[in-house]
Amino acid sequence: MELAIHTWMRSEPLDQAIRRAADAGVTALEIAGEPDRFMPKDVGPMLKAAGMRCFGGVTLMMEGRSLITPDSARREASIQYVKDCVSLVGDLGGEELSVVPGTVGLVVAEGRPEDEWRWAVDSVSECVEHARSYGLTIAIEPINRFETYFINRADQALALAEAVGPDCGICLDLFHMNMEEDDVLGALRRAAPRLADVHVADNNRMAPGMGTLDWPAIVATLKDIGYDGPLSIEFCAPVDRTPANPFPGALDENPTGVSEEQRKFIEDHGSNLLSETFYSQLVQTSAETLLPLIGR
Repeated sequence: MELAIHTWMRSEPLDQAIRRAADAGVTALEIAGEPDRFMPKDVGPMLKAAGMRCFGGVTLMMEGRSLITPDSARREASIQYVKDCVSLVGDLGGEELSVVPGTVGLVVAEGRPEDEWRWAVDSVSECVEHARSYGLTIAIEPINRFETYFINRADQALALAEAVGPDCGICLDLFHMNMEEDDVLGALRRAAPRLADVHVADNNRMAPGMGTLDWPAIVATLKDIGYDGPLSIEFCAPVDRTPANPFPGALDENPTGVSEEQRKFIEDHGSNLLSETFYSQLVQTSAETLLPLIGR
């Protein structure tokens, strides 16, 4: 196993995010699904200079993107978006793209269950076909019921992956699993044959080690099932606006270069624009918690 990190949780220049991660001992990147923003010819040299690699990426299913919408034009545009993310990751030499099938934040169904399932299978199958040309795995990611009504648990993701075909994987996120699974370690074991990626944040969505999850047991289970992929840091820290705040200075009071779409996506995940000092603390805590467990 190795330690990876996502890039969407703080809006900042990518080279800054890469340098911080490398300094903490992170060796791989999961790039945000923004193919219009990140160019492989620019990102590749940044990673090489830091001694890191691109492992994969994550789709940002916002602005109405959905593989299960009844709107065929929007569905086709969303499929193309996922394909563009595949190309971004593939051109960087990455191995995996985690995909949330529905729009993040949409918790009321738009169609009938049988129609949504058919659209999901057909849409993901088309994306998997494109991914094959890069030797890249599409991994279905379940997220909690307050962010989507479709695919919340590992068994649901497994069912979709199996319906798509033998080369479709799944990605599991410990924050979401803590909310939705009755047995987190059991779910990891059931997912073993298709487990392509693991995202990590604590039960409170802070950095691993800042909550109640049993990280030694989680990592031991992953080793036991033969998982050898990355643990990808994906905290999304809530910000306390009350006098009880244990982390003064967490907010970035003077953010620059943040688009309204980026701000909304972060805020919709229950976080906010974090200060560089606090964000760096979260990255460092993640590494200090996990690296000894994975033996790096």
